[in-house]
Amino acid sequence: MSEVKYSEEKILKPSSGLIALIIIIAVLLVSIAAMIMGGVLMDEFDNYTLGVPSLVCGIIVCIASCVAFGGLKIVNPNEALVLSLFGKYYGTIYENGFWYVNPFSSAIYPQAKVAEAKNARLQAYNNKKSQAEVSASEAAIASARKVSTKVCTFVNGNQKVNDKLGNPVEVSAIVIWKVVNATKAVLNVDYYKEYLSNQTDSTIRNVARLYPYDIIDDDDDEKDDINEKTLRGSATIIAEEMKKELEVKVKDAGIEIVEVRLNQIAYAPEIAAAMLQRQQAIAVIAARKKIVEGAVSMVEMALDKLKEDNVVDLDEERKAQMVSNLLVVLCSSKEANPILNAGSIY
Repeated sequence: MSEVKYSEEKILKPSSGLIALIIIIAVLLVSIAAMIMGGVLMDEFDNYTLGVPSLVCGIIVCIASCVAFGGLKIVNPNEALVLSLFGKYYGTIYENGFWYVNPFSSAIYPQAKVAEAKNARLQAYNNKKSQAEVSASEAAIASARKVSTKVCTFVNGNQKVNDKLGNPVEVSAIVIWKVVNATKAVLNVDYYKEYLSNQTDSTIRNVARLYPYDIIDDDDDEKDDINEKTLRGSATIIAEEMKKELEVKVKDAGIEIVEVRLNQIAYAPEIAAAMLQRQQAIAVIAARKKIVEGAVSMVEMALDKLKEDNVVDLDEERKAQMVSNLLVVLCSSKEANPILNAGSIY
């Protein structure tokens, strides 16, 4: 089936449903009066010449009036009604209100959507809910025959994906979307919500596998790693890439992607503990590196200050011993316990 038939949407401008309702009721009353008059003419006046045509016309007009009631449609705010006529696309109504269309036209809607509403009604009956709840489920079935154009939120489940480094990670996203072309939503795909769900899962897998979860090599010389985007550190940028890819995939379904946000990013449970230990080790090494750099700088400053102020004159051996002691004091993770020397410095 070619999609060219539905590429151009036909927006209907239907007639007022209230005026049509008044006319149909008036015609129905006239038909009833004609049937009564035809019966009276035949029974009491034996006038079959006028009675039979009056009765037949009344019956035909009454049946036509009952059929005409099928053309009355109600479209609520932020809803669209897609109609077909004898198997062909007839048009789409976006404007909310009470309208009248061709009575032989019927609504096109995803069968799965109505099935969900019917299951809700069946559960309401089985659970012996109140009449108000049953009526609400009936209204849900009627509403399911229309396409909602409201802004909706979809949260997919956690997807286990291998990142760029091959580590299994769990990623989930929040997708904010809405239907902008109701015709494509019901004619080009089977069930647009399920279609969006499947395409979201596929997009998350395609994009997430292109990036590492985090930079685990703390080597300042590798500049490529410093500028590399990661799932943890560049979530906003990666979510924007997911949005662009998802927009292309759901365009044929008449869906507009408003926003995509990463909801959860974490290592898979089987490697979470090991990766946590690795991250902790990297953090400890980085911290020790900064401590050593600072300690060496402080020792150098102390020796220069002692020499500059002529406080004490140390030979190379004593300088080495002093450097060793200062480094132990500055780099130790525990508090140093000094030993006081009351004699000579030698």
